[in-house]
Amino acid sequence: MSEKLKVAVLGGTGMVGQRFISILNNHPWFEVTTIAASPRSAGKTYEESVGDRWKMDEPIPDAIKNLVIKDVEDVKNVASDVDFVFSAVNMSKDEIKHIEEEYAKTETPVVSNNSAHRWTPDVPMIIPEINPEHADVIEYQKKRLGTQKGFIAVKPNCSIQSYTPALSAWKEFEPYEVVATTYQAISGAGKNFKEWPEMVGNVIPFISGEEEKSEKEPLRIWGHIENGQIVPAVSPIITCQCIRIPVLYGHTAAAFVKFRKKATKEQLVEKLVNFSGEPQKLGLPSAPKQFIQYMEEDNRPQVTMDVNYEGGMGVSIGRLREDTVYDWKFVGLSHNTLRGAAGGAVECAELLKAKGFITAK
Repeated sequence: MSEKLKVAVLGGTGMVGQRFISILNNHPWFEVTTIAASPRSAGKTYEESVGDRWKMDEPIPDAIKNLVIKDVEDVKNVASDVDFVFSAVNMSKDEIKHIEEEYAKTETPVVSNNSAHRWTPDVPMIIPEINPEHADVIEYQKKRLGTQKGFIAVKPNCSIQSYTPALSAWKEFEPYEVVATTYQAISGAGKNFKEWPEMVGNVIPFISGEEEKSEKEPLRIWGHIENGQIVPAVSPIITCQCIRIPVLYGHTAAAFVKFRKKATKEQLVEKLVNFSGEPQKLGLPSAPKQFIQYMEEDNRPQVTMDVNYEGGMGVSIGRLREDTVYDWKFVGLSHNTLRGAAGGAVECAELLKAKGFITAK
């Protein structure tokens, strides 16, 4: 009998759900035993349901092809056979909030890629290298939900991964004002070029809701627990523009930073390359050995060369230089569906297992 924890992927037929399935194939700790999706997919095998909509480079794992999809709304049935679930459902925000809480109330932990619960005060929003201590708020959440084991944890927006880790590494120099522009891949919208041909050779200077997330979510990551809730930090102030560009994978950020304490380039680079956290100490399976790499070349990081750094779980920073208006400016790059979405959620689940929050039922 397998000693791996049994996992369901909710919304397993969409792009992020497919990425979960791809990442979890042969995972040392977790095994996908259940896939749930909309009622129209329920009853079909996974291969029948997805068909030519499979978007990953590698084929559908053999162990998954013939799994019969369950109705994601049949919460008790889906939850009965698994230890926890990953959520990538495509519903309205209110529907997601409701269904994720329903799963949690069956004593089934939920690790969500969705944004619905990112501002629920007792739901931790975790980048494992940066704020693993926020998992402690789960005990307060369980009291609210009336559960012993069930809870919800979420990962943040994909685009903030390209600049938030650098700002976290530089915390001691007290960044207090940040201007960032993110250049975001089309897979962040759940699409590829076949489905979105008008993006070829095009730039769209608007992504609904993205700028507010990019400005506010880092502050919640840097917040603290007080009276059973996450209280966001108040600094640095971040202003952001988010632009869709014709790239399949990889979000790039151009950022400008003001610091309260002076730092040299050598100090800033040293902080980047030596920045690590709980995932590295614990040796989590998905954790990059080096979270942030600094690239000295003037033309790096580049999507085609650097997006898969550390298996897509690392962050690449380059072009760090003094600015004439702000103190320093830099360019960051992160993989939006690995570090930024499903991979980040898997690493979060690994952290929660290592801390004892996710266990076998």
